Amino acid sequence: MNKFKYSIVLLLIFLILSCVPVKDLQYLQVKEGAAEMQTINQVSLKPYRVQVNDNLVIKIKTSDPKLSEMFSVTNAGVNQNLQSEEAIYFQGYNVDDHGNIRIPVLGELNVLGFTLEEIRITIEKRLLDEYFNKQADVFVAIKLGGIRYTINGEVASPGTNVLYQEKVSIIEAIANSGDITMVGDRKNVVLIRQTPVGTEMHTLDLTDVAVLQSPYFYLQPNDYILVNPLKQKSWGTGTTGIQSLSTIITVLSLITSIIILTTI
Repeated sequence: MNKFKYSIVLLLIFLILSCVPVKDLQYLQVKEGAAEMQTINQVSLKPYRVQVNDNLVIKIKTSDPKLSEMFSVTNAGVNQNLQSEEAIYFQGYNVDDHGNIRIPVLGELNVLGFTLEEIRITIEKRLLDEYFNKQADVFVAIKLGGIRYTINGEVASPGTNVLYQEKVSIIEAIANSGDITMVGDRKNVVLIRQTPVGTEMHTLDLTDVAVLQSPYFYLQPNDYILVNPLKQKSWGTGTTGIQSLSTIITVLSLITSIIILTTI
């Protein structure tokens, strides 16, 4: 009987420990002993530099509508009814493996590693030097065709998404995907990023407020996010107190039934 009692106690301890602690579910906690953060994330202040496979939306307008049509890609048999992501894909300028885009009239232009502002200035200068004069009132606007990312693992809605913003943090991307599930490890979120020199992998602890200072807190186009599961998922004992209690009752009922059957 004593062995039975000890077994019950050990089982209760194991199941209690299997619950997910609240501190593992809270984002951006100030960890014990950490200095108070008063600095701004300098990475968020740096302008984005264009990479391969980016999609740029470039609008070139002049005081003469006929001249402006020369630079419009929507006249090249593209369906005018396309909306949002499809429209940007077909009407934008994709950066090829060599870092080039092809613009009507101007031809190929290398944009790899340049900021959007630098590209805008380059295009305006070439137009004024080679095709128009200042009286043409050339206006160039450039934006990224959204920030595309793929998220997988323990989130409510895994998949590929596009957010039409200038900057997107990893927490915004996760929230847009329905948030991390109860059994997702917020301390072990992996970000995979393609760079000109190869693939980078970085692990982020989203429960620590220090992640705000990480150079990987803000996404870049084509980032991949992987949310790993907690060990509680593999144990299958429940992630909340009610789930664990249900498991305890089930196991105790099974043990009691076995004891009764073996003593008859």
